[in-house]
Amino acid sequence: MTSHPDILCIGSVLWDIIGRTPAHMGAGADVPGRITRLPGGVAMNIAMTLARFGLKPALLTAIGRDAEGNELIAACQKLGMNCDHIYRSDDLPTDRYMAVEGANGLIAAIADAHSLEAAGDKILHALGDGSLGSAGSPWSGPIALDGNLTQSLLSDIAVSALFAAADLRVAPASPGKAERLLPLLPMPNATIYVNLEEAGLLCQRRFETAADAAKGMLERGAARVLVTHGGQTCADGTADGILTATPPPVLVTRVTGAGDTFMAAHLVAEARGADRARALDRALEAAAQYVSGDISS
Repeated sequence: MTSHPDILCIGSVLWDIIGRTPAHMGAGADVPGRITRLPGGVAMNIAMTLARFGLKPALLTAIGRDAEGNELIAACQKLGMNCDHIYRSDDLPTDRYMAVEGANGLIAAIADAHSLEAAGDKILHALGDGSLGSAGSPWSGPIALDGNLTQSLLSDIAVSALFAAADLRVAPASPGKAERLLPLLPMPNATIYVNLEEAGLLCQRRFETAADAAKGMLERGAARVLVTHGGQTCADGTADGILTATPPPVLVTRVTGAGDTFMAAHLVAEARGADRARALDRALEAAAQYVSGDISS
C-alpha cells in the first residue's frame, strides 16, 4: 500500500500514440517525423504534472488486465502515481489515444476511451467504501476530474454526496466532449477549465476573447472558470471579477497535454498559497514551458 494521496485524478489513463513532424501538414499529407508512445490521458497528464511539483496523486480510472494495461500500470507507478484504487477489468482492453501534430498545430486526433466509459461508476468505488471517503465522510481534498466520463456519470457526480466536500477541478477531454460538463456547471465547489472553443460549445455562442468567454460561462451558472486561448490572453472568472493574463511567447513544439499541464500547475500554485493573479501567471508559465519542449513528457 502506498502513502495517502494529496489529490485524486479521475478520468482517462491510457497510452498516447503521438506522431509529430516539423513540417506543415494538410489533409492527406505524408511526411517524415517521429512517433512516440507514452502514458497519457487527461487524468494522467494532470497527475504527471502534479508529481513533478512534488504532490502525491492517486489515479481513479479503468485499465485492462491485458499486456498493455500491465505495462501502463508499471509506467504509472514508476512516475510516482498511486495506483491502488484503479479498476482493473478482465473484459475491457486498455484505452488509447492517437494524434498527429505538425508545425501548424494539432492536425487530427482520435480518443478511444470506450473502456473507461463502459466501466462507469466502478472507478469511483474507493470514494464510497471508506478507502478514500464515504457518503458520511466524503473526500475533502482536491479532485481533478476529466470529461472522458459519460454524461450520465458526470450528472450523478454533480449531485453525489461523495463529491460535496471536494475542491473539484474539472476539464473537458476535448471540444467534442465539452458539453458533457453541463451538469457540473452549477456546482459551487467546481472550478471549470476550458479553452475558448469549449467555452463556446458550453454556452452555445461564439466568443472572441477569453474574458468574454469567462463572462459567458459565469452567466451560464459556473462558480469559477478558467479560459485559455492558446498563446493569446487567458482569463480567470469568478463572482469577484475576471482576471486576465497573457502567456509568455515561445516556439511551440507540441500541443497535446498543454491544457492539462496548465490546469495542474494552476492547482498546485493555489494549493501553495498563490493568489488568483499569481496562480494564473504560474499556470501560463508552466504551459508555455511544456509546449516549447522544456518540460519532458
